[in-house]
Amino acid sequence: MKRFLLSALVLCSVATFVHAEQGNPKLQSIEVIRFGPDGMLIVGDSKGAAVVTIDTGDLAETKWTTTEVAGIDSLLAGKLGLMAADLQIQKMAVNPMSRKVYVAVRSMKAKQDAILTIDGSGKVAEFALDNVKYNRYALTTDKAVVKITDVVYAGGKIVVAAQASDTFASRVFTITPGKGDTKCIATETYHVGHGKWETKAPILTIMPYEENGKPYVVGSFTCTPIVKYSLDDMTEGAKVKGTSVVELGTGNQPRSMFTYEKGGKKFILVSTFRKYNTQKVGPSPYWVAKIDYTLLQETKAINEDALWRVAKGGDPSKSKNDRAVVATEFFGVHHMDKLDGDRALVLRDDKGGLSLRVLNLP
Repeated sequence: MKRFLLSALVLCSVATFVHAEQGNPKLQSIEVIRFGPDGMLIVGDSKGAAVVTIDTGDLAETKWTTTEVAGIDSLLAGKLGLMAADLQIQKMAVNPMSRKVYVAVRSMKAKQDAILTIDGSGKVAEFALDNVKYNRYALTTDKAVVKITDVVYAGGKIVVAAQASDTFASRVFTITPGKGDTKCIATETYHVGHGKWETKAPILTIMPYEENGKPYVVGSFTCTPIVKYSLDDMTEGAKVKGTSVVELGTGNQPRSMFTYEKGGKKFILVSTFRKYNTQKVGPSPYWVAKIDYTLLQETKAINEDALWRVAKGGDPSKSKNDRAVVATEFFGVHHMDKLDGDRALVLRDDKGGLSLRVLNLP
């Protein structure tokens, strides 16, 4: 079995095409992973300038009988014959069908990638890529795609946030699964913390959203506006203008986000990394924000008038309202995803390493 992936650099293709095949998808990198319907794993391959969907066949639900696995970074690394210091965790995603967590990892020694799984008993296994059903979708643009920052399944499409080679230029792609109908879109966004409209900053994390029966994606950038974009407006070559609804504060870098419901209300949970650790939010530079879901429906307090979590230039640990606050139970969380309606799975700081924890949603 080949544990790792090829590492050669390939620039984006001239034309969009689809492979519907059985075998090894020969991924050149695994930058991000997310799940679509029916156990479909979506992989962002930055070096191959492509998105690959894999039929995992992983549909049988696993029960989570453990709530903590200490030293999970050492267990993951050991599965590949590495030490924890030699392993970089790229992304984690919970399969909503099986409840297994999939972890994209990179060997810092070999500069090669693999996918591991963890089941409800804490058992670590390798997700083999030798013989899988897969489709490949090339990401075609006027410049080389150098990084895929996130992928998500929304409104029956795969939406890809990417960065092109022309000075960190933002690109968004939509893909119709199985058809190879790939579109490239530009975005224009009011960056609340910067106080101006921008077109180049890449979206770092995205999630699906629906409003009045219409599909959207919600994205977040460094320094940290939350912005929604209409999928209906994402036609080939279009420039889609976003609606910024809340600013979490400058100096933060978003990593993942999802929605959930608790006590009859909906919320968004956003994990972030604090770049300016001289102005701390809490005991760890890794922290999580809890946001009132109804902010996504704002029509007046948007863009220049969007809500700020903290006072401009104020203490980043103190939220000035109850619609965007710090989820203190989630300090130290590096990666997270929703496990079910009540709980999240997280990888968080623990005694110099990482532990896997099942946490109640805040």
